[in-house]
Amino acid sequence: MPTHRERLAGGLVGLLVGDALGVPYEFNPSTNLPPIGLINFEPPPGYTPTHAVPPGTWSDDGAQALCLLASLLDCGRLDAEDVGRRLLAWHDEGYLAVDGCVFDVGVQTGEALAALKAGTPALRAGAADERANGNGSLMRVLPLALWHRGGDAQLARDAALQSQITHGHARAQLCCALYCLWARRILEGAAQPWAAATATVRTLYAAEPMALRELDAEIRPEAPPRGRGGAYVVDCLHSVRWAVEAGQTYEQVVKLAVSLGNDTDTTACLAGGIAGLQQGIEAIPERWMRHLRGSELYKPLLERLLAQ
Repeated sequence: MPTHRERLAGGLVGLLVGDALGVPYEFNPSTNLPPIGLINFEPPPGYTPTHAVPPGTWSDDGAQALCLLASLLDCGRLDAEDVGRRLLAWHDEGYLAVDGCVFDVGVQTGEALAALKAGTPALRAGAADERANGNGSLMRVLPLALWHRGGDAQLARDAALQSQITHGHARAQLCCALYCLWARRILEGAAQPWAAATATVRTLYAAEPMALRELDAEIRPEAPPRGRGGAYVVDCLHSVRWAVEAGQTYEQVVKLAVSLGNDTDTTACLAGGIAGLQQGIEAIPERWMRHLRGSELYKPLLERLLAQ
């Protein structure tokens, strides 16, 4: 069984590896992807990658997750304004992006960053209307669960607050809280971590009718996982759960996540983070570890995370 430190390292590195694995295949339907056995950092001959970046490069998902982790480590708490400044530094200057190259920005995130730049407070920058339910805040939230030492209520609250910076709708906030609690239950060794996380979310939000309506009508965490690998936050969360439950090894989980097509980098990023937590960093294939780019960016942050 992996140690706690190996699980933490597996969560962070698993997130980055999954993201990098999905980058070449992003925006393609599942029918246009190579056979699952040929999915790799470098696609097989004849397949044209979506983005013109070297194999093993993480995208906005990994960069924003590292922005959140760096802020937590430097500030010792969730500081939404600081996270917002770092997200702007990523967007404008390539902060924590491999080679300083920003090649993919979600629509809702871009709008929120423009609002931040214009002076909108961080916790009001993310749109809160029905359309503001992309997966842009979910994709970066895992480092919060890796770092957090507070109780479940505080973890769920902070997960929701970091969502508000770019995605202010209650549904996106709840998905972030549920994902973080899922990660926590894995770290605690729960026999059924998803069910345990779902029960915790229902307890925490028992006095909030709007949140319960979102859970029952939209998120439906007790339903069997079904997903299309899309960018809608609920579809993304269910796609991740499907891949995690269907795969036996880390490699199987992230390849299954990519095989769904569409938002491949985010689905594999989130699934890779969970699989890394479950199985530890030693479960990540050595060939992917060796060819993951940006080690000078993530390794100092990982060392600080493990040191605390």
